[in-house]
Amino acid sequence: MNPTNNYSSLTHAALNTETTSPGVSTRQVPAIIRLLLVWTGVALVGLGSAAGAQKKGASPVALEGVQVLRDLEYVQGGHERNRLDLYLPEKAARPLPVILWVHGGGWSKGDKTNGPAFRFATKGYAVASMNYRFSQHATFPAQIHDCKAAIRWLRANARKYGLDSDHFGAWGGSAGGHLVALLGTTADIKELEGPGGNEEQSSRVQAVVDWFGPTDFLTVGAKDTRTRLIGGDPQANKEKAAKASPMTYVSKDAAPFLIMHGDLDRTVPISQSETFAEALKKAGADATFVIVKGGKHGGALFTNAQSTKLIEDFLAKNLTQ
Repeated sequence: MNPTNNYSSLTHAALNTETTSPGVSTRQVPAIIRLLLVWTGVALVGLGSAAGAQKKGASPVALEGVQVLRDLEYVQGGHERNRLDLYLPEKAARPLPVILWVHGGGWSKGDKTNGPAFRFATKGYAVASMNYRFSQHATFPAQIHDCKAAIRWLRANARKYGLDSDHFGAWGGSAGGHLVALLGTTADIKELEGPGGNEEQSSRVQAVVDWFGPTDFLTVGAKDTRTRLIGGDPQANKEKAAKASPMTYVSKDAAPFLIMHGDLDRTVPISQSETFAEALKKAGADATFVIVKGGKHGGALFTNAQSTKLIEDFLAKNLTQ
C-alpha cells in the first residue's frame, strides 16, 4: 500500500483507488483490488438539491463559532454574480487553509447560499462560496474566468482575512464539479485566467473534490445546458467543446483529485469520471476515484459519515500538512 494515499481507516488501497458505496468494492487502477465496506447514510445539512444547485433566497446554514462575510465583490465593478460569501472560524489558528465551494445547476441556475463544504468552517478551514456568471449571461470561458478571479481575489486578500495562500482547495458538484476540475488542471493556461483583476496572484489550487462533473464535452452526450454553455452543439463546435473540457488539460501538474460519482447517475454518465481519473493517473497525477453505489446525481450518499470522512482526510492531507 502506498502510504501517501491511505486516506482513512476505511483502508483505501493506493493512488487512484476506485471505491463503491454503500455496499462497496475498492479497486486500484489499473490493478484490481476489492474489499467490502458498509457506509451509513448520515447526511450533512446544506447539500441542497441533487447537484448542489441551491435556489436563490434559500435560508443560509447557521454555524456556531463561524463568522460569515456575505456578498464580497471578487471582481471590482464586475457582474452582479461576481460575489462570494466567506466563512471564517472564530477561534482557529491563522492562517487558515481555504476551501472554495462552487455550486451546480447546469451553469444556468443555483446560488452560493448553502453547500456541504460549509461545515468545514467548524474544522479549521476558511470556506468561500461563490456565485459565477450563468450561461445566459455569458458563454464559456466566462464561468472559469470567474472561478479563477475568485481564487486570485482571495489570495490578494489573504492577509486581511487570515488565509493561507499556499493551501487552496476547490469542491463542487455537477456543473460545479466541471468547474473545479478545470481549476485543478488549468493553473498555467493563460487564456482561461480572464480579466477579473489581481493578475499577479496565482489561480492554482492544491486539492480538488469533484462530484460527478462532466469532463469531456465531446463524449458526454447531448444536453441543452452544455450546448448553451459553449454556445452551440459540442459535436458541431469541437474546438469550443475541447476548450471547455477538463480532459483536454490533464497533465502530471494537475492538483490532487478526489472524484466521486454515483453508479445510477443518469445526468452525467459515470464514465466521464472514470475515464478522467484514469487519464490523470496515466499522466502521473494524484487521483482517487470513488464510485458511490446506489448514488444518483447527488444526494445523501455523498454526505454520509464515510463519504464525509473520506473528504475530510483528503483535504487534511493536501491542505493542512
